[in-house]
Amino acid sequence: MKLGFIGCGNMASAMIGGIIAKGLYKAEDIIVSDALEASLQKARTELKVNTTSDNKEVVAKAEIIVLSVKPQFYEEVIEEINKEVKEEQLVITIAPGKTLKWLDETFGKPMKLIRCMPNTPALVGEGITGVCANENVTEEELNKAGEILNCFGSYEVVPEHLMDVVVSVSGSAPAYVFMFIEAMADAAVSDGMPRAQAYKFAAQAVLGSAKMVLETGKHPGELKDMVCSPAGTTIEAVRVLEEKGFRSSVIEAMKACAEKSRSL
Repeated sequence: MKLGFIGCGNMASAMIGGIIAKGLYKAEDIIVSDALEASLQKARTELKVNTTSDNKEVVAKAEIIVLSVKPQFYEEVIEEINKEVKEEQLVITIAPGKTLKWLDETFGKPMKLIRCMPNTPALVGEGITGVCANENVTEEELNKAGEILNCFGSYEVVPEHLMDVVVSVSGSAPAYVFMFIEAMADAAVSDGMPRAQAYKFAAQAVLGSAKMVLETGKHPGELKDMVCSPAGTTIEAVRVLEEKGFRSSVIEAMKACAEKSRSL
C-alpha cells in the first residue's frame, strides 16, 4: 500500500477523505491503525480503507507513514515501530511541539521526516498546513507530501522556528473564529434574530471576508476601511471593539497558544 496512518481521529479522517476525494490515492491504497475499534469501524465504513489494530502492520505495508496520534503518545508509538520503519520511508508528523530534532533523537537513526501542522477546516477541504522537513528529505519528496496536503486545502513551507506560530495562527485559530461567530450570533439573537439564521449570517460574513482578503490581495486594514463610512454604524462598532481591547486580546491569546506549543 502507498499510504499509512497511525491514528485515525478527526484530523486523520479529514486528511484521508480529502485524499480519496481528490483521487490522489484510492481507498484500497491506504491503511490505517488505531487503538480504538470504534475509530477503525468508522474508517472501514465511511472511508472504505484498510484497517488494523497493529501499528507495525501499517509500517510494513505503507510507503509513506503519517503519525497522527496525540503528542503525548508519540514516544510510545515511535518506540513500538522503530525496528520496523525503514530509513527510506517518508514519515509525516502532525503533532505540535515535536521538533525535527526531537523526532531524530527519538528514532535514533537517519529518517526522512516532514513535520506538518494542519487545521480542522481540512474537514471541508479548506485547511492550511505549515510544513518543514529535515535534511534527509529531497525536494521531490517534499513536493510529494505537498500533493497530499493540497488534497484538503493548501500548504506553506515555513522554517521550523515558525511552526509554533503556525499552531497559533492557523492550527488553533478555528476555535477563536468559532467563538467570534458564536458571539456575533448571540448579539443578533439578543436583537431578535432567530438563532439558526443568526449563525448563518455570522458564518457567511466571516467566510466572505476571508475570501476578500485572499482573493483581492488587499491589506485587511484597507478592506476594513472600505466598510467604515464616516460617522456610520461600522466605525462605531469598531470603536467599541478597540475600547474593549479586541486586538490586544487576540494577540495575547495567540502568544499564549504559541508558548504552550513550544512547551509540549
